[in-house]
Amino acid sequence: MPDLPWFVYAMLLAPLGLILFAAAYKALQVRAAREWPSTPGKVVISAAEVRDIKVLDSERESGHRFEQRNFANIVYEYSVSGQTLSNNRVSIGEDLGNFQVAETLARYSVGAAVTVYYNPRHPREAVLERDLPQGLRGCLGIATAIALVAVFGSAIGLHRISEFFSTRLANPQMSVPVVALAAFGLVAALFALVLRRQAALARKWPVVMGIIKLSGLEEYRAAPSQGGSRGARMYERQVCYSYRFNNIGYRNVHASFSSNSTTTSPWVLRLFGMDYQDGASVKVWVNPDNPSDATLDPGVPLGWLLWLVAAALWLGAYLIATAG
Repeated sequence: MPDLPWFVYAMLLAPLGLILFAAAYKALQVRAAREWPSTPGKVVISAAEVRDIKVLDSERESGHRFEQRNFANIVYEYSVSGQTLSNNRVSIGEDLGNFQVAETLARYSVGAAVTVYYNPRHPREAVLERDLPQGLRGCLGIATAIALVAVFGSAIGLHRISEFFSTRLANPQMSVPVVALAAFGLVAALFALVLRRQAALARKWPVVMGIIKLSGLEEYRAAPSQGGSRGARMYERQVCYSYRFNNIGYRNVHASFSSNSTTTSPWVLRLFGMDYQDGASVKVWVNPDNPSDATLDPGVPLGWLLWLVAAALWLGAYLIATAG
């Protein structure tokens, strides 16, 4: 194993630990819900809706941002001890939005009779589905194995690669920056390939007409620096549009796969296509497997920039390796 401080491994494994902790907590909730009594209920509202979701963002001064996401709003009524109650929680799992909206609406149409499971201590707390999605445990196991292999494998691999190059460079002490630059270049190239693959798939998606709801620039402050000075003023492109797919309304943001970049210079974003007008009709490419996923431009306008970054990093690695 590479001779790295323990806290380095702790930082690398922290995200996995949080995921496993959340999964264990949710499993305990499912176990408790299995003891809840049931009562007949009836769906009174079944419609798609857009909600503003608060998302943690350490890159911002406020520490968060808001995203608009699509949800299936299923409101049902049920009776407990002669009291009529209502709820809109479907599953014991967390609904983060933009997932299985159409499928949920199809399962619970207005007027449908449902079985409601409620907490006997707090009857207003209820769900229609008290089991976790099938295959979740298997997915967590696979994700854990991949994370462990990625963390320790990459650490060991980079260490061995550095040792290999140190005996072949003009200046052996420069093996670490050479390997690091080459690895970062590989990551940039992989991102470019992924974006290109996404764009190729998106060009085959069905096309519907949509309406631009908002087109402009969002301005915010970046997170403070380590020295405590206030962060720079940042700008991010904001394009919000609505559309309908299979008679269900959706809303999405951003125009293309590479449009959610940020910069300190607003003219850079305007230079690369801020030409959407509020209220304008536009073509929307919709993912048929998940209609909440859509784009106004299936191409990758700035994909060449990633290739340029990769080439620059590889060139830097080559120059350091040859010049020492």
